[in-house]
Amino acid sequence: MTDFNTPKDTSLFRLIADQLEALYAVSRVLSQSLNVHETLLEVLKVLDEQGGLSGGMIALEEEETGELLVSHTRGDQARWDRPVRYGRGEGLVGTILAEDQPVVVRRLADEPRFLDRLGIYQAGLPFVGVPIRTGVQDTVGVLTAQPPSTDFLPEQVRFLEMVSNLIARIVLLSREVESERRQLEEERDKLRRTVRGNHGFENIVGHTDIIRRVFDQVRQVAKWNTTVLIRGESGTGKELVANAIHYNSPRSSGPFVKLNCAALPDNLLESELFGHEKGAFTGAVAQRKGRFEQADGGTIFLDEIGEISAAFQAKLLRVLQEGEFERVGGTRTHKVDVRVIAATNRDLEREVEEGVFREDLYYRLNVMPIRMPALRERIEDIPELSSFLVEKIARIQGRPLEITDSAVRLLMRHRWPGNVRELENCLERAAVMCEGSKIDRDAIVVAGLSEHSLEAPPAADTTHKVDFNDPDLDERERVIAALEEAGWVQAKAARLLGMTPRQIAYRIQTLNIRLRQI
Repeated sequence: MTDFNTPKDTSLFRLIADQLEALYAVSRVLSQSLNVHETLLEVLKVLDEQGGLSGGMIALEEEETGELLVSHTRGDQARWDRPVRYGRGEGLVGTILAEDQPVVVRRLADEPRFLDRLGIYQAGLPFVGVPIRTGVQDTVGVLTAQPPSTDFLPEQVRFLEMVSNLIARIVLLSREVESERRQLEEERDKLRRTVRGNHGFENIVGHTDIIRRVFDQVRQVAKWNTTVLIRGESGTGKELVANAIHYNSPRSSGPFVKLNCAALPDNLLESELFGHEKGAFTGAVAQRKGRFEQADGGTIFLDEIGEISAAFQAKLLRVLQEGEFERVGGTRTHKVDVRVIAATNRDLEREVEEGVFREDLYYRLNVMPIRMPALRERIEDIPELSSFLVEKIARIQGRPLEITDSAVRLLMRHRWPGNVRELENCLERAAVMCEGSKIDRDAIVVAGLSEHSLEAPPAADTTHKVDFNDPDLDERERVIAALEEAGWVQAKAARLLGMTPRQIAYRIQTLNIRLRQI
């Protein structure tokens, strides 16, 4: 045990005790916050007030330039009003970075490398600077300070090195956090771009007048917070339109919450939409936010809105009118800012007349109605829809796929009671059943498009004429196209192709074409 007998020994003991107290204070400061700016300023304050070291300065290396940027200082004489940088080897600070070693100057005024860019140092005092290392040879900054005298300079260097080691940890942690934050932001932005691409206007496929009108309505209503009611049969793409409205609206950065109202009974629907308090009913072991709270600042999509009971319609009306509700089992009123998009395949006007659906709720929902046409109303869109859906299926299955003209012509003669959803399912089955990369007419038939569901085209039908001299059309496609245009009368098809009936009969047999009876 050291025996402190001389005044110098006593001073050293006091210095070490003060340094231990300062180290403890520094460690507490560094453990309290991840705000690097505030934390490092507080460290310099501790060094000044408890460690007796004035003129503290921390400079951190810029990852882009490799230069030292002065980020934090402690002193009343600072006169710099713009960023101060030191290149590697420039001045005392740059020398510490370049050599990765402490620098000790007994009297700062006698040091020719001293640049005095900051105006915080006292020229008559000593100077100590140490590197801030995050690894054995990874220097990320410099810590400097001025002891009050030249006494015990080796001890002051060791003390600053210990402090710099503590600083290095929070600098490394903050950079890791910043790197993860940037990565998360990049992933978020990429995800937003992907989501907008998947739910953009371009996903409303078609060129007929009736679907173009829908497109124009969606594009216009997306700009505002108006309540939207999407009408149409099942499978026409009502949810697709709801997605397009939200992701192209000012609320696109907010949540988009969906609920199928037909999937739940009233008691569960109320809890699902409005949430519940702990103990509100058996099984409510914790408080739970409902869909309206989850959608605050964004959009809620209520599918099959026509299926809710008359009793629940009154509860829904209040939140639509006032934006207010109470959780199940609660008394506190919650207010939310939510845009409502609803959808139904029911005749709400008739149900209002019959008293099944509340008239006031109907008018609250029917602010901006959008009617989705049935697929049979826009048969001319089937070629474009088929190509779009086949490309989608190809991405999912990870292989090239294309659909032939004969397959498209067959699709155009189906009644499509299931609308676009039925079309997509049919194409997916055909893609599974086809051997190669082409979905042809036979693949569509094998996929289950029944003969009795097809309608014979009118005598003067010209919706999908084929150029029989098209060099991209193979022999089988050419024969099928002629047969379809001729109403499956072989003699007429032979004339269209410039063949004899015997020649076309031979080709039908060798090309394994299934004949249809009209």
